Amino acid sequence: MSRPIIIGVAGGTGAGKTTVAKVILERVGQDRVAFIQHDAYYRDLSALPSEERARVNFDHPDALETDLFISHLKLLIAGEPVYVPVYDFSTHTRLSYTLRVEPKKVILLEGLLLFTDPALRSLMDIKVYVDADADLRFIRRFQRDIVERGRSPESVIEQYLTTVRPMYLEFIEPSKRYADVIIPEGGFNKVALDMVIARIEKLLEKGSDTW
Repeated sequence: MSRPIIIGVAGGTGAGKTTVAKVILERVGQDRVAFIQHDAYYRDLSALPSEERARVNFDHPDALETDLFISHLKLLIAGEPVYVPVYDFSTHTRLSYTLRVEPKKVILLEGLLLFTDPALRSLMDIKVYVDADADLRFIRRFQRDIVERGRSPESVIEQYLTTVRPMYLEFIEPSKRYADVIIPEGGFNKVALDMVIARIEKLLEKGSDTW
């Protein structure tokens, strides 16, 4: 098996990263794509009392076990399966089971902080940054955290003001300069997505060993 194509999809909270990743997954084909989310590698906080867990800055790079993420990515590149952690965002802990991910011709990565780590960034062949206006991103996060993660409106707003927005300005927005492609409007930008898909298909036709 030749070296797989590594695609990274990054951007701010609520920008539409997951939507873009799902479009790539569907159009390139699940039989050809191994999909891993950086969010799955948040550190397990089960040793901390629940009130302390809520005070952790989850938007700082240190909140993620990126070394494990990179080691799993390298195993996939080498043709080996990996066991990805399953993270419970309502309790800030890892569940007792993992998900087995098989190596594929394309490895698709998605996460807020993908482009902030030089070692991780160096492994990617295509870096896609998903952009959206700040008000839309906040609204999407607000809805997601209340509906999907069981947060209160007050806690979502407090977290956004104290960590999410400052960390976006310090780490995520500056990482845009490392992107090969910037997609405004996320998954609704058909033209940009068509270009990304066409590039992936072209690389698959050539074979990664010819780059």
